[in-house]
Amino acid sequence: MSQKSQKSRITRITDFVYDHTRHKDAWQSASQEPVAGFDSLRGQKYALLTTYKKSGEPVPSPVWFGLDTDGRFYFTTEEASPKVTRMRNNPAVRIAPSKQNGKPLGPPAEGTARVLPPEDAARAEAIIAANYGRGRTIFDRVTSGLGVAAVYVEVTPG
Repeated sequence: MSQKSQKSRITRITDFVYDHTRHKDAWQSASQEPVAGFDSLRGQKYALLTTYKKSGEPVPSPVWFGLDTDGRFYFTTEEASPKVTRMRNNPAVRIAPSKQNGKPLGPPAEGTARVLPPEDAARAEAIIAANYGRGRTIFDRVTSGLGVAAVYVEVTPG
């Protein structure tokens, strides 16, 4: 099996797990009245990111994240993830505080997402890591050890 198909297989497996553990209320975030800015995420460990298919259908995904002091939101995901394709096709996203399984804990805020160039990855990682302890460092080492390529995404409120 080629390294590329191995990475793709890992992405499909993780997407399957996330799809089957996502809380049923996660889809509500797409239809709730949005709030301004990402302040409701301060002090939270998980956020519900909603991206949109070409059809306009929302797809919610819980993510680990970090907030910059200027209010920008950062997360990392597998480069082969469908959410990356969706964000490249439509950068409009919604972000809400959530539980690990995607159950919303508050209203969403709207933003515009962009995949960061590799030279901005270290800064984004530092912002995300500041929101977590050793558990995230271990998780990150395990997933990078599997050879799964990751990208960092920045979301600007508004």
